[in-house]
Amino acid sequence: MNVTAVLAWRNLWRHKRRTWLTVSAMTFCNVLLVFSISLQLGSYQMMIDNTLSAFSGHIQIQHSAYNDEQKMHQSVPTVVQLANTVRAALGSEANVAARGIAFALASSQERSFGIQLAGVQPKYESQVSTFPGLISQGRYLDDSYAPEIVIGAILAQNLKITVGDELTFISSGLDGSFAAGVATVVGIINTGFAEVDRAVAEVPLAWFQEVFAMGEAGHSVVIRLPSLEEVGPTVARLQNVLAGEPMLTGANLSVLDWNILEPGLKQAIKSDMVSSWFMYAVLILLVAFSVLNTQLMSVLERTREFGVMLALGTRPATLAKLVGLETLVMSGLGMGLGVLLGGLLSFYLSYAGFYFPGMEEMAQKFNLPERMYPQVSLLSILWGPAIVFLGAMLAAIYPATRLFGLAPVDAMRAV
Repeated sequence: MNVTAVLAWRNLWRHKRRTWLTVSAMTFCNVLLVFSISLQLGSYQMMIDNTLSAFSGHIQIQHSAYNDEQKMHQSVPTVVQLANTVRAALGSEANVAARGIAFALASSQERSFGIQLAGVQPKYESQVSTFPGLISQGRYLDDSYAPEIVIGAILAQNLKITVGDELTFISSGLDGSFAAGVATVVGIINTGFAEVDRAVAEVPLAWFQEVFAMGEAGHSVVIRLPSLEEVGPTVARLQNVLAGEPMLTGANLSVLDWNILEPGLKQAIKSDMVSSWFMYAVLILLVAFSVLNTQLMSVLERTREFGVMLALGTRPATLAKLVGLETLVMSGLGMGLGVLLGGLLSFYLSYAGFYFPGMEEMAQKFNLPERMYPQVSLLSILWGPAIVFLGAMLAAIYPATRLFGLAPVDAMRAV
């Protein structure tokens, strides 16, 4: 075994308590980082899934200009047939539904408000959206041709209507004609989000197409997938499906993934990650200063010993290497224990789940999962501890460089 390595190991355990305190600090920091990063990535996964499952889905097929302008004439021809084709192409794991969207003036006997009216397929909408599961009064749509409507709770309050009342809406059709309809309120949706509950309104797609002179057209085919990892390959498959459909020639359709449909979601995740890493950086700096203090004390205590070694012909670079090796062993212990304990904790919670007090009540209210599940991966387990390890090694540079200016005679006289 290398002499320098033997000396480094011996020197570490001269002061066992100090060494173990420093290793324990690094281990605690690494466990906290592994758990926090895994939980954070898991919360992002949950945030994305919950946001996309509310209405937009993972992927949508739309007219190329519709996502930016949302004009009535920017439609998808034979939207139901296209949805059936996509459903057959993707198999049973993917959930697919067709929709039509219109902006209308909704009126009750007392008030009028502008709304976004969605024509949906009652049979398939619950597979791509959580709205059907958030009915607080009445029921959800169950007949594709019935003149019935479900609306948000705040919209119902604003219009002063309830289940069983009639709602009249006025807009323009696909061909520019005057479109008007009267629908009976059969259900009220309560998502818990004021902006959504103020504007959400859904009617059966077939009836929507009839009222708005849509023919067989609609505005989007919504696809919900089991996981985000499948989005990229599925987009490529859908592009091939569109290219192989002669009836869609000249329709100018695009396949949009969730990054385009929900651009603010990714930005929110980036902002949260930046703020989180600011807190992580403070924690890592504290550990680095702890290592710096430990190694600096160790070097100062051994000044006479280093003086003797220099007088015997040992080079300062060898002594600096000795200090670096001590830090390497100590940081390796902290990293190994932290990765092991943090990994076991995160792996267990990735199956058992993790929840805060009161989270179950909130989850039931908003139709969300009752527990959070950390996302365990090599990135989540090694990312934080690797930075702590690097910080500890950098902290050892200053104590090591002090040895290059050490004079043997002065060092041996040190008290």
